[in-house]
Amino acid sequence: MVSFDPKADLVHYLQQAREALLWKLDGLSDYDVRRPLVFTGTNLLGLVKHVASVEAGYFGQTFGRPFPEPMPWIEGDAEDNADMWADESESREQIVDFYRRVRVHGDATIAELPLDATGRVPWWPAERAEVSLHRILVHVTAEVSRHAGHADIVRELIDESVGVRAAHSNLPPGDRDWRVAYRERLERVARLSLRE
Repeated sequence: MVSFDPKADLVHYLQQAREALLWKLDGLSDYDVRRPLVFTGTNLLGLVKHVASVEAGYFGQTFGRPFPEPMPWIEGDAEDNADMWADESESREQIVDFYRRVRVHGDATIAELPLDATGRVPWWPAERAEVSLHRILVHVTAEVSRHAGHADIVRELIDESVGVRAAHSNLPPGDRDWRVAYRERLERVARLSLRE
């Protein structure tokens, strides 16, 4: 008989998303991890900083276990979007180490509480603010996965690296020539829709 551990399943998917996000920084210059490559300014290091801030709040303050370090970029007087990029005083190492400390803090919350433990998200509307650890695990996993997807696109724009891990692209096999031909084919099909 197969046994199921819902908490372990949720943690597994959260950890996969976390690792995918961090992997996107590997092998890149400081310039490339900071580069805003889309109109909104989305950049790899900013995504890590944002996700760390999100996890610190949901696995910390929500359950009465505030993350013990200051996060001035999310305070009320902070510049808009300050959690979405690293300024010149914040190094890649500082941001990644910050995220690692946030993860340890969050993992302790997850380990210590049952899935039905309740907390309160102070920045959510009052009618939805009371939550369970289960709900927050699902919510944060979705959030981290969403931003790991953003990181996929940004990293591909930088150097064409793709996938969930360095050794696992999760894409059909094919060399660069195959990819170029495939993309050109998609472009031709898309242009056909212009004739309609």
